[in-house]
Amino acid sequence: MTPPEPRSPRQSKGLEVIEPVGKRVLIRKDEDRKQTKTGIHLPDKIEIPTLTGRVVSISAQVERDSDYPIRQYDRVLFNPKHGVPVDFEGDNRLYVIPVEDVVAVFRRSEEA
Repeated sequence: MTPPEPRSPRQSKGLEVIEPVGKRVLIRKDEDRKQTKTGIHLPDKIEIPTLTGRVVSISAQVERDSDYPIRQYDRVLFNPKHGVPVDFEGDNRLYVIPVEDVVAVFRRSEEA
């Protein structure tokens, strides 16, 4: 009996995932807004740049570090300057961001 041939990555049946390494997180950037808070619709060429998104994945190093209170699915405010766009989906809204560029985490206040 011969051992089965190893599968190439293309033949794998599992889903492909992105796991950031080092002190980085993977963020799905929110859609740019086409309407102001007061309800004014902007022309197609004008958009309000959005610097918020949802954490899709965090590296093991960030997960173990108590200095970074970031969890998967958190909504965050981030600086995209050092971000690396990931060409994984057609809309190119995924970015690998150094954790130092995550400047805030949105949390709901727990009222007593």
